[in-house]
Amino acid sequence: MAAGTSAAVAGTAQAAAPTAGAPAAAAGLGSVARLMAVPADSRGVEWLRSALQVAVGLELATIPPYLCGWWSVRDHRGEVARMLRRIVGDEMYHLGIVCNLLTAVGGRPRIKAAAPVYPGPLPGGVRAGVTVYLSGLTRPFVRDVMMAIEAPEESLARNAASPTVGEFYEGMLRAFRTVRPELSTRTQVTQHIDSDELRPVRSLDDVEHAIEIIREQGEGTDSSPLDTFSDDRPAHYYAFGEIYHGRELRPTDDGWRYVGGPVPFPDVRPMAPVPAGGWRNPPAHVGGLLFRFDAMYSTVLDSLDAAWAGGGHRALGAGIHTMRGLERPAVELMETAIPNTRSTYGPQFHALRRPGTRDGA
Repeated sequence: MAAGTSAAVAGTAQAAAPTAGAPAAAAGLGSVARLMAVPADSRGVEWLRSALQVAVGLELATIPPYLCGWWSVRDHRGEVARMLRRIVGDEMYHLGIVCNLLTAVGGRPRIKAAAPVYPGPLPGGVRAGVTVYLSGLTRPFVRDVMMAIEAPEESLARNAASPTVGEFYEGMLRAFRTVRPELSTRTQVTQHIDSDELRPVRSLDDVEHAIEIIREQGEGTDSSPLDTFSDDRPAHYYAFGEIYHGRELRPTDDGWRYVGGPVPFPDVRPMAPVPAGGWRNPPAHVGGLLFRFDAMYSTVLDSLDAAWAGGGHRALGAGIHTMRGLERPAVELMETAIPNTRSTYGPQFHALRRPGTRDGA
């Protein structure tokens, strides 16, 4: 997830209206606006640690809605399912990158503590007005959540005045260049995450490359949404645009347009948007599935915390393995009808806290 291309695209990434009473962002995360208001010459190592912890929350916040969209697609062999699966893998990779960057400057990622509550805003106050919620794949969900999260700073039909993720990452990169901190590899993690390889950052060149990966996989370069680290596959914002518009993105005399081959919208399980506070008074078997899912999700978060607290690739591998197992209870929920509706349940992604413990401690 990032933002930073000026490629013109005939599309929209309208922000959803905030949900009344939507919960605040995860406790303990700083404000991007406050961080970006710090003068550039005052951004030291502590500033980088604070900013990177916010980035942990931002990257984590994208994964549950993208997973819900992917799991809701019935045929995982189809083009849309493959695009969504790739993007989920990319976001896991991006989360690993920012965790390595944070440990490199002497911080410790607090992943479970950063777990967001849905529906709610993006962590750190970026993309003001965007409410991230959990739902099966629909065109409004693609537009109002997926495209809104990944929207570039400049697009033909979008002029956002709120802080963007891309500006935030660019600010971090400038701080790294100015401070040139000593980088430790002691608790960084090496791991294959899908087709990507997470590696330790050892130099400023590694830092620049890592941040550019996040930005370009999200939106492409300033010259092309297809010019990414992903073998010419569309960057995330434009891949979501293809799903929304039902056409492939192609260059034209007037800029990039969704005028290519058809991208049929897939047959999906009709998961309803998860309401604020979660599903109320679900049937007993649904309540059991919800608890089972949340317990597994919490185990994933605990494993991720352990990975960057010295557990290394073994703990991260265990977390990834458990994460793959989330699909079964999620799909079972998505195939269970909500009484008196045409919609189905879906996972809530509630992080279960152990009484008397502090996450990430």
